[in-house]
Amino acid sequence: MSVREFVVLGTASQVPTRHRNHNGYLLRWDGEGILFDPGEGTQRQMLRAGVAAHDINRICVTHFHGDHSLGLAGVIQRINLDRVPHPVTAHFPASGRRFFDRLRYATAYRETVKLAEEPVAADRVLADTRSYALEARKLSHPVEAYGYRLVEPDGRRMLPERLAAHGIAGPDVGRLQREGALNGVTLDEVSEVRRGQRFAFVMDTRLCDGVHALAEGCDLLVIESTFLDEDVRLATEHGHLTAGQAARVAAGAGVRHLVLTHFSQRYSDPGEFERQARAAGFDGELTIARDLMRVPVPKRA
Repeated sequence: MSVREFVVLGTASQVPTRHRNHNGYLLRWDGEGILFDPGEGTQRQMLRAGVAAHDINRICVTHFHGDHSLGLAGVIQRINLDRVPHPVTAHFPASGRRFFDRLRYATAYRETVKLAEEPVAADRVLADTRSYALEARKLSHPVEAYGYRLVEPDGRRMLPERLAAHGIAGPDVGRLQREGALNGVTLDEVSEVRRGQRFAFVMDTRLCDGVHALAEGCDLLVIESTFLDEDVRLATEHGHLTAGQAARVAAGAGVRHLVLTHFSQRYSDPGEFERQARAAGFDGELTIARDLMRVPVPKRA
């Protein structure tokens, strides 16, 4: 059975707190796992969340600030210690290769797993598999940063009433799907397009074209909201979003489920992020991320 869920390992901005670990997130997408922005302490958070090194197929780093990457050393060594049986691919901004290399080889260990490095230097499709295309878009932050987006290929939804009207049933339905036509009846006549699911991961950034492109039409959007709206000038200065800005992006993009995360330790009331997101006009499903929570990808519309 396919599983599509987002596992939150940490939600703190800049420094961990008593209640929030550094960033770390795992997207389970059918049989694959994509680890995003493993900050300090991610390996232990994985243990607490029931996530194993074997669950990781890709690592996607948005940028090389410590709260988004200091956990790479431990995660990579754990992948090798546990002898993960499949290749793992790492995506990260090409300008930060020196940081990736330092973290990958921070200490001595035995390499037992093939870790492919695929740096990102421009907006492009990074991988195109049977179940998703992985895209990267440049963001606006003091250091080079990219957001990531998964797009499932569109499929077809068979329409029982139209099949019945044409007398198509049983094994003939499968034949029609495979061949595109059966006894003069085309697939288009008895089905409709089923839009593939979309997921986006947007971390440290100001408002920019990349943010909007990543969010467009997402079923699940995970996006930073480091600051509250009253600190918008501070957010812009440091290359971040406010809760209201993130919510307006989501509302304009038609996002179904919005997850806000990456909170500054200056705020003590998580509920204020939700209040400001609602005040900004987002009326879809809304989650204020907490460490170790699991968020299912919404079922297809």
